[in-house]
Amino acid sequence: MSGISSDVIRGYNDTMILCILMEDASYGYRVSKEISRRSEGKYQIKETTLYSAFNRLEKNGLVESYSDVGENGKRRTYYRITEAGRAFYRDKCEEWKLTKEVVEKFAGIG
Repeated sequence: MSGISSDVIRGYNDTMILCILMEDASYGYRVSKEISRRSEGKYQIKETTLYSAFNRLEKNGLVESYSDVGENGKRRTYYRITEAGRAFYRDKCEEWKLTKEVVEKFAGIG
């Protein structure tokens, strides 16, 4: 198997993005690269998936966007997590623990 199917992980894209934003505000390309790095290359989030997630997260009040000039002088859209986003992230992490426990019972692990 070469990587994780986007169908399998779709429900946790928001959680991964929020996890990265918990540490500091960031922009899309950097978030994408960090997801790849942390997954050791096993998951590459598509650009359309990433920006759809940013739009959904912002619409739901979980992140805020703002424009700023980066270290290379290029204007970028940055995203930062809100307090509602922090609470959502914590809830999704608890949900994942339960999901993992249930799936492992059917995957010959638990």
